[in-house]
Amino acid sequence: MDVMDAGREVMPVVTDGVGRADRLAARIARDGASCVWCGREFGRLVRATTDHLVPRVKGGPSWLENELAACGRCNRARGHRGAAEWADECERLGWPVDRTLLARTLRELEGAIERRGGQRRARAQIVTQLRRLEI
Repeated sequence: MDVMDAGREVMPVVTDGVGRADRLAARIARDGASCVWCGREFGRLVRATTDHLVPRVKGGPSWLENELAACGRCNRARGHRGAAEWADECERLGWPVDRTLLARTLRELEGAIERRGGQRRARAQIVTQLRRLEI
């Protein structure tokens, strides 16, 4: 469900009762303790952050299915760029991007949207990003 705030569309935060830290821990447990973009291992010097695969400004929800673990450096540098565009940039820098993980997460999000409904803007982003990832 989209919400209007002073004439602009704002995406509601949907967390299914699970906090951000718990969702981040679940992603790290599932996908490994390294940044999805640059491959650096999380630890004292490399802090894990929640990165929305489909950025919130492009309609991406705050659901586990739309979140990946990324280092703060990559999360800030990516900004609101699409996953495929940022993956191309990371590979240009010589970083080991896991395109299969990105595509799998996009497909998980696609399935979650089918079950829950809504997220009209995110649907278009998913299709575009999957096509650009070429997987």
